[in-house]
Amino acid sequence: MQLPDGHPPVLTPRVGVLLVNLGTPDAPDRASVKRYLGEFLSDRRVVEIPQIVWQPILRGIILNTRPSKTAANYAKIWEGTDPGESPLRRITREQAAAMAAHFGDGVIVDWAMRYGNPSIPDRLAALKAAGCNRILIAPLYPQYSGATTATVNDKVFETLTAWRWQPALRTLAPYHDDPAYIDALAVSVRDQIAGLDFRPELLLASFHGMPQRTLELGDPYHCHCAKTARLLGEALDLPVQMSFQSRLGRAEWLKPYTDKTLAELPGQGVRKLAVVSPGFSADNLETLEEIAMQGRETFLEAGGESFAYLSCLNADAPGLKMLADLLARELAGWVPAS
Repeated sequence: MQLPDGHPPVLTPRVGVLLVNLGTPDAPDRASVKRYLGEFLSDRRVVEIPQIVWQPILRGIILNTRPSKTAANYAKIWEGTDPGESPLRRITREQAAAMAAHFGDGVIVDWAMRYGNPSIPDRLAALKAAGCNRILIAPLYPQYSGATTATVNDKVFETLTAWRWQPALRTLAPYHDDPAYIDALAVSVRDQIAGLDFRPELLLASFHGMPQRTLELGDPYHCHCAKTARLLGEALDLPVQMSFQSRLGRAEWLKPYTDKTLAELPGQGVRKLAVVSPGFSADNLETLEEIAMQGRETFLEAGGESFAYLSCLNADAPGLKMLADLLARELAGWVPAS
């Protein structure tokens, strides 16, 4: 059919997938970290304090004191220079590339960060420009929380409010108890433990913390974490204990706290410990610096003998197989089964 003069180009309809992770500063310097934290900590789902109270604290105190320390921690794990990138960004990019290769020409796979770059609005626009009229949004958070999965969806929906022609959307459900996820975790943990020069007496599953009030308000995150830890322990036939890391501020957060648990375990007779972070799909500042560095020091100084941090699923074979299986299930009806 002949299009009338001035008609916008008509693109071949495509299916898109957008993998989304939490975010990262653009560089391990104070200015970049300040921009990143300013965006992250201004999210009303992340900090559920009235903005009239919170913003003066954030702008007047936190963003003037915290960025330098956080930037120094990022520098410990940063990869490359000028400006290089964080492990989280590299791994998410590798996951997207692997999924693009897996699905082939029938699906366009892209990636974004909820906070920082590449942004969700930019990558959604790129998928639209490529002709995607059906898009699967895949937040890479196994356990659902309003401060993680929900805020990704918020940003997607907010972006689409400005679009006249919106694509059909699907969103990846939480997969905290999905057999594909538990199997991938078990394979990864089992393989890494087999490579250690000691046998752990306990596996500590450390999840990112959330304020205690989120549980009281109905957020399912704590329950999702507990189920993941239980199912992982059953799959491994190994004692697994759950804890929560990365507290911010003075309010009570979900317990037990990881740092205090690491300091207490040697006194309870646990001298050989492995730690895994099943709430993260990719290694990042909280795993590589907070657990693998600070956590190791805490445990050994408290009398521990052997400590191992076990990496996240990342872009390793078990994790990629799991991700391909989850995405294929969600894309059913949009793309032919392979």
